[in-house]
Amino acid sequence: MDDAFRSGGDVFFVLMGAVMVLAMHSGFAFLEVGTVRRKSQVNALVKILTDFSISTVAYFFIGYGIAYGVDFLTGADVLVGSAEQPGYLFAASGYDLVKFFFLLTFAAAIPAIISGGIAERAKFWPQLAASAIVVGLVYPFYEGIVWNGNFGVQAWIEASFGAPFNDFAGSVVVHAMGGWIALAAVLLLGARQGRYTASGQMVGIPPSNVPFLALGSWVLAVGWFGFNVMSAQSVEGVTGLVAINSLMAMGGGVLAALVVGRNDPGFVHNGALAGLVAVCAGSNLMHPIGALVTGAVAGALFVWAFNVTQSRLRIDDVLGVWPLHGLAGVWGGIACGIFGAEALGGLGGVSLMAQVVGTVLGVVVAVVAGFVVYGALKAVVGIRLSESEEFAGPDLSIHNISAYPEADLSAR
Repeated sequence: MDDAFRSGGDVFFVLMGAVMVLAMHSGFAFLEVGTVRRKSQVNALVKILTDFSISTVAYFFIGYGIAYGVDFLTGADVLVGSAEQPGYLFAASGYDLVKFFFLLTFAAAIPAIISGGIAERAKFWPQLAASAIVVGLVYPFYEGIVWNGNFGVQAWIEASFGAPFNDFAGSVVVHAMGGWIALAAVLLLGARQGRYTASGQMVGIPPSNVPFLALGSWVLAVGWFGFNVMSAQSVEGVTGLVAINSLMAMGGGVLAALVVGRNDPGFVHNGALAGLVAVCAGSNLMHPIGALVTGAVAGALFVWAFNVTQSRLRIDDVLGVWPLHGLAGVWGGIACGIFGAEALGGLGGVSLMAQVVGTVLGVVVAVVAGFVVYGALKAVVGIRLSESEEFAGPDLSIHNISAYPEADLSAR
């Protein structure tokens, strides 16, 4: 194959993956819009877009360099590979630029995940600052360890357990990282007003718009095939196994959540996402039946953990992002070591102990960073709206407009 055609094909392939994952951020937005109350819908939309934008800047100038030792502070001719400069080596056709775009969409998923957990009572600007810190410093630290071999951790894991930690599309690097950071933020924020009575009894707060919630789930699910399949990052590396495993895990997650969640539409639509979260790590290695089981366990785990955290532990994680991304992501990292093994029909080249060690490392980094970042912001500037602002809702308190301004005017 002609080199120019190959490089152009890879650029287009990765670009399409980046666009598909970019579209997933609208799914994050509408999943949150449909779940939160009407007085928080505008805030949900604005948060996802602004978090993505600050993530772009932070990852471009800081994060990508931490993860991969690459910066873009040179001429455009060097960036597209048509000229050379000492210390800079960029591939032809601007491949490295679309690779940055693709990996940025992964990085920006972390604030989007956190957004759902802290919804309805978090201050806007401190959260934006937290997004910049997480994407600029925290996430790329662990990303570089797993996907770039930084600090020799992967080499040590391989030498110790016979295989490196495998996280093909980010069950742990992206989802568990986001979910466990979100747990720290949620605990530091505390529950929404009126969520629990003085005796600790949970007060039900139904989703504001189930069709919007379902739309968000569908957009995320469709974009996920770019998230997973195009993690190959080249046309030659792509495999249909990742696609079919993603499909089977999604189906398993839906059906398990349907049964365990007793037909609840919120659980059903999030069950699809739980299955997809869990299969990311081993989608390049598992047999499709292994992917089906992985997704089903994730769907059931999400429903069970959501109910436990909300009603028994009284953790007001609005969208259930810790069960959905944190726990399902951990399960996915470990499941890769189980169903990726040749004995269970997988392609092999993976070690269960390596998967456990790599997963635990990701959780530790996320939890420590979550409490440090959000704890420092809480101590310095505060991270929660005032009681009156929360009662009025972040739409009016922060953005001075509701999702239904005409209706508000007619009611006056």
